Amino acid sequence: MKLDGKTALITGAGAGIGAAIAKLFTEEGAKVCITGRRQSFLDGVAGSLPESACTTCAGDVTNFDDAVAMVDAALKLTGRLDILVNNAGIDPAGTVTDIDPELFRRVVETNLVGPFLMMKAAIPHMIESGGGAIINVSSLAAIRCLPGMPAYCSSKAGLNHLTRQVALDYGANKIRCNVICPGAVRTEMLEHSMGPAAEALNTDLDGVFARMTANSPLRRICLPDEIAKVCVCLASDDTSFMTGSEIVVDGGTHIVDANATWLSNAGLKWGGA
Repeated sequence: MKLDGKTALITGAGAGIGAAIAKLFTEEGAKVCITGRRQSFLDGVAGSLPESACTTCAGDVTNFDDAVAMVDAALKLTGRLDILVNNAGIDPAGTVTDIDPELFRRVVETNLVGPFLMMKAAIPHMIESGGGAIINVSSLAAIRCLPGMPAYCSSKAGLNHLTRQVALDYGANKIRCNVICPGAVRTEMLEHSMGPAAEALNTDLDGVFARMTANSPLRRICLPDEIAKVCVCLASDDTSFMTGSEIVVDGGTHIVDANATWLSNAGLKWGGA
C-alpha cells in the first residue's frame, strides 16, 4: 500500500497506460480521479475499480477550464491533491512537409501544452497540501527520432524539458516532477497505429511487434502495467529524493546502435568474426 492516503489525478486514463496506472494506484491505496475526452471510456475503467476509490471527469487537457475542472473533481475526493500523472497524448504521423499545420499544432497542444495547463491548475493545490509528485508520461521519441513523426517527437522532447523546469521551480515547495520515457507499449493507440503496417507486411499485430522489437535487448514489447509499476514508484515515498529525472523504460532499445543492427540481422559480428 505504497500510496495509502494519497489522492491522484490521471489524464488520458480511459484506456492503455492511463487505465493501467489507475488500476495499480487504487490497489496501492490511492483514491484516483481519471480523466479523458470520452466519458464512456472513463465509465468502463471506473467500473473495474472500487467505487469509493475512483471518480471521473471528462474533459480536454488543451482547455484550461477543463483542466481546472479536473483538478476540482480530484479535490472533491479527499480535499487534497498529492499526485498528478500527465498521460494524455496523441501520435499522428507526417513529415514536416506533409503534416497539416493545424494537426501539428494539435499534437503540440495535447502533448505539451496540455501537461502545462494541468500543472498550472494542480500545483497551487499541491503546495497547499504540503507537496506532491508529478509524473509526466513522455516517450523514447523525446530522445530518439521516429521516421515521419516530427510533431510527436518535438512535443515529447519539450515535455521532458518542461519536467526539468517544474522540478527546478517547485522543489522548494516539496513538489517532485519526473518524466517517464516508454518505448513501444502495447496500447490501443499503438495497435491502431500499427494496423496499416500489419496489412502491408501481410501479418498480424503480433508479427509487427516481433519485428519492431527484434533488435531491442529484451526482444519484446512493453505492457501497460509495466509502466504503471514505475509510476507507483515515482509517486511514492520510495523516490522521495528524485526530481527532474528522465526515466527510460524501453527494454533497452535506447542503447542499440542503429548502424550496427544489420550485422546481427545478417548473423554477423563486428569485424567479421
